[in-house]
Amino acid sequence: MKPDDVKLWRRAERERLLALRQGLSAEDRSRWGERIESELRFFLAERPGILGVYWPFRAEFDPRGLIDWAIAAGRAVALPVVVDKQGPLEYRAWRPGEALVDGVWKIPVPEKRDIVVPAIVLAPLVGFDRASYRLGYGGGYFDRTLAALAPRPLAIGVGFDVQRIETIHPQNFDVPMDLIVTETGTRSR
Repeated sequence: MKPDDVKLWRRAERERLLALRQGLSAEDRSRWGERIESELRFFLAERPGILGVYWPFRAEFDPRGLIDWAIAAGRAVALPVVVDKQGPLEYRAWRPGEALVDGVWKIPVPEKRDIVVPAIVLAPLVGFDRASYRLGYGGGYFDRTLAALAPRPLAIGVGFDVQRIETIHPQNFDVPMDLIVTETGTRSR
């Protein structure tokens, strides 16, 4: 597939998958979210370090229960912030109760700029394929971030199994996830 064709295909597939996810019932998303959180808790319990999470957007898996669990276990968490639309994300340490402000797309981000490098990063999925490549919103933020962070964090794509597709037609800038976690289990690359 030619690069321009891939770009058009990805745009259309992204729209289709977002509509699919947003069309899921709240009950299904909640039930599947409980399974995802259970998988993540099991996996993360034995792996220390700062956990990079995200604020839920457009019917994504909601990691706020996982954030509360991580904080209660004494773990530090961080939320991503877009500081340069062509650059990597900046992760800022955050605890529930600390001030949040609207970031890009009005997604809440920590007001305090306490920059950290997470050991593990959760990346929301719009789509994913069997080679663990992630289709995101199209901005390239997570790919640029994973390529820029040193040491590179363990990357966990998080989403629902209905978002799995045959291929995202990976490009040279795409970074595969180390793991994909859905309500049906955990897949490693």
